[in-house]
Amino acid sequence: MQNKYERNAKVFKALCDSNRLMIIEMLQSGERCACEMLEGLHIGQSTLSHHMKILIESGIVEGRPEGRWMHYSLSKEGCEAAKNLLDELTKLKENCNEGRGKCEC
Repeated sequence: MQNKYERNAKVFKALCDSNRLMIIEMLQSGERCACEMLEGLHIGQSTLSHHMKILIESGIVEGRPEGRWMHYSLSKEGCEAAKNLLDELTKLKENCNEGRGKCEC
């Protein structure tokens, strides 16, 4: 069973590659067929499949088969969860040092 840190790391892994960022940008205008994405990205099918697997595992993208091609779109829920995760991780917590000793080094 995955812990929350492993799940969270998948989101950041999905966002830390320039090809995956280009894919996300392509999907902002709506669902795209893998064949269209291949033309726009100038990468091979196996490379696209690798990137899409990571994006789907993160929850940011979802895919559906149609004929011999996959069609991909942004997941509204997954994108919202990714934004919430970043907000939560970067939120400064007040009084977090109360009750802790001061460093003496």
